[in-house]
Amino acid sequence: MSDFGASLKIAASGLHAQSSRMRVIAENLANVDSAGKTPGEEPYRRRVPTFDAVYDREIGAYNVEVGKLTYDMSDFEKRFDPGHPAADADGYVLFPNVDPLIELADMREAQRTYEANLNVVTSTRQMYGTTLDILRG
Repeated sequence: MSDFGASLKIAASGLHAQSSRMRVIAENLANVDSAGKTPGEEPYRRRVPTFDAVYDREIGAYNVEVGKLTYDMSDFEKRFDPGHPAADADGYVLFPNVDPLIELADMREAQRTYEANLNVVTSTRQMYGTTLDILRG
């Protein structure tokens, strides 16, 4: 495989990984207020994507792949809301361990990494086109 092809393949794996990461972050944000429906029922638990470096023999380099989704095992938020159907005997409800500020920071990082990989694809395509023009020329 050419260096151009290897660059494209590596960048494409990065695009896929960051796209998957943004989907998980969006799911976390969508469930920020998803408490249980009954007392004692756990609310939505924040999910965190993992990534694996996988050696690609064809290009002689590592690609990134999305690994397993793990759960953030930090404590749930406890809010006093005695009228909520999931309130315990003391009137407290467990809410997800999702912090919107952390999710937004993670989203911004994923977006920037996605853009960096997209720039690699764009630059590689431009260099490939320029090389073809020179060879024709």
